[in-house]
Amino acid sequence: MQINYEERRQRVLERMEKRGLTQLIVSDPLSIRFLTGIWNNPYERLFGLILKSNGEHVMLLNYLYFISDTGFKEVWFSDMDDQIGLIAENIDHDKPLGIDKAWPARFLIPLQERVPGLKTVWGSDCVDDVRAAKDEQEIALMKKASEINDRVIERTRDYIKEGMSEKQVADFIEENFLKEGATGTSFDTIVCFGANAADQHHEPSEDVKLEAGQCVLVDMGCVYEGYCSDMTRTFYCKSVDPEQAEVHDIVREAVRRAEEVIKPGVKFSFIDKQARDYIDEKGYSKYWKIRLGHFIGQQDHEYGDVSPINDKEAEVGNIFSIEPGIYIEGKYGVRIEDLVLVTKDGYELLNHVEKKYEIVG
Repeated sequence: MQINYEERRQRVLERMEKRGLTQLIVSDPLSIRFLTGIWNNPYERLFGLILKSNGEHVMLLNYLYFISDTGFKEVWFSDMDDQIGLIAENIDHDKPLGIDKAWPARFLIPLQERVPGLKTVWGSDCVDDVRAAKDEQEIALMKKASEINDRVIERTRDYIKEGMSEKQVADFIEENFLKEGATGTSFDTIVCFGANAADQHHEPSEDVKLEAGQCVLVDMGCVYEGYCSDMTRTFYCKSVDPEQAEVHDIVREAVRRAEEVIKPGVKFSFIDKQARDYIDEKGYSKYWKIRLGHFIGQQDHEYGDVSPINDKEAEVGNIFSIEPGIYIEGKYGVRIEDLVLVTKDGYELLNHVEKKYEIVG
């Protein structure tokens, strides 16, 4: 399937028009790739696409970049050139200039000083909202990434044994991602045993060994052809005590309640409320202090979230996580996470692995 980059840019221009913007600097390399098909990691150097409502877009390019025939006006420079001056020459000083989330202050502030009358405004959502509504090709790639995640976590469930280290399990996951055709992980794999599962971003340790009766929280994701997956399941070694089993079922029901209301036009704050109210009703709200979910695509965490303060409405093509948890310091933690796609009629789960508690080891 051929990607229509011009159509993507047009969707951004339409959002710019609604915002009263005629020019926008896009500097996030992933956004530039999304809009042009051109990939470049500039590190600390200047790299950008100036989108203009008249269609006369400009690429800002260092001579070090191995890029040619962009199809746009190209402004080339070296490390020794007056790069801020070149930007100033290619923007309208009398019109507001939109800035995306990734443009560093080391470029923005000198430009503001060079052109003191220039009004710079937040314009990142013009691009980010378009990126958030995934097209058919993006959805297909993300489904494939989630299929890999499903296979590897089921394999991991069968692999986990008492006495293994957290790092040993994490290494197994990452090795199997590569075997399944992924190019790597979408974030650092999280494997937590027992009380470590209450640390929501715990780093797997070689020194921590799995003991009978402990929970095993696994949060994992891979990258397939540039798109990410993400999921979490919580298992139990040899046995699960009644308290942990009850907490697991509460988290699982919170996931179900949040997912069942998802459809176009529903506010993200309302989706969050379904899980949050249920966990509060069960008396565990003090053990869950974060948002319900995050958007995902070319990055594991993209612009947009599912939280009590986000009153934006879900759109067809949005893909985001639903991941409530209960984290009791010094004891254990439980998190269950799915990725959900908003469809025309409701939603579709990208993960299909069992969410009931399972015994391993």
